Amino acid sequence: MNFSNIDWALIGEATIDTLLMTGFSLVFTVIIGLPLGILLYLTSPRQALSNAPVYQTLSLVVNVLRSVPFLILLIVMIPMTRVIAGTSLGVPGAIPPLVVSSAPFFARLVENVLRELDPGINEACRAMGAHPRQTVLMALIPEAMTGILAAVIVTAIALVGYSAMSGVIGGGGLGDLALRFGYQRYQSDVMIVTVAILVILVQLLQMFGDRLVGRLSRK
Repeated sequence: MNFSNIDWALIGEATIDTLLMTGFSLVFTVIIGLPLGILLYLTSPRQALSNAPVYQTLSLVVNVLRSVPFLILLIVMIPMTRVIAGTSLGVPGAIPPLVVSSAPFFARLVENVLRELDPGINEACRAMGAHPRQTVLMALIPEAMTGILAAVIVTAIALVGYSAMSGVIGGGGLGDLALRFGYQRYQSDVMIVTVAILVILVQLLQMFGDRLVGRLSRK
């Protein structure tokens, strides 16, 4: 292995692509997954908007999307991705399947975080005549903010791994680089560098998340 022969400019470009894929996908995941997780919680049994058919339908959709392996989802969604993003390649082509895969995962995490809150919060809000929307915005989300932030970090780390897998269909980023150079051209030095960068990204995300959660917990 000769690391001096590595195209570091290409490595840098692939790293930026991975960060873009992860960042944009995380934003859309939170935008979709947070309301979905709250709705799952509110429509579950013994909650403010308890509705068995709605909850079971949402839960089924979430479970189905979570159970589909990401590589299969990438391939199945190619036609839809072309409609949404205009292409199935590169960073834009990787974002839709990343969001579809991670939003249900994040929604379930949010639901579990809300379930762990003290039931007395809901009871106090009901006693004061608060509307479900007021209960969510003024009581549940502020109380669950630490757990929700931790869920965001967990989802971001999962997205880093998913973004690497998107290289199989030309999704760009470090995964695409590892596949084209590290695997197909047997350049093990490129494979080692890309894996090392992915590990560093995950570690940095976890460290940043832990500090942020710690600060929020102390407040």
